[in-house]
Amino acid sequence: MNEDFIQIKSLEGDLKISHKKPGFGLTVSTKELVYQKPHANYIIKLEDIVSITPYEEPRYRRPIVFHSRKAEGKEIVNLEAGMPHYRIYVKKATLHNRSGQFRLGASQFILPVLGELLMIISKHAGLDAIV
Repeated sequence: MNEDFIQIKSLEGDLKISHKKPGFGLTVSTKELVYQKPHANYIIKLEDIVSITPYEEPRYRRPIVFHSRKAEGKEIVNLEAGMPHYRIYVKKATLHNRSGQFRLGASQFILPVLGELLMIISKHAGLDAIV
């Protein structure tokens, strides 16, 4: 695992699956989804997930930009080729970085999620598929 990842100290619920790649990781329990990247973890309670929708990269390759109300910042996200991506809307989340833990309000994440992970997330978040 990438040594720049911050270790997950505690995880609410029972661990279901953990998927690690060189630049990111996803860990899912019966209560939480943790998106790991070097130097930051985003902790999302499954009960706070509003929706999960498929995401297709726009034809024009522009970076995805993150804006915070408290401090303006930009984060460039590289989409993993070949993996399905999903836009996850949440009511709130927690950012854990080397400076501490910070509450985030309503947010959206575009993440590569394998089918098995998606099924576990939707089952424990109480989400139903709309076809």
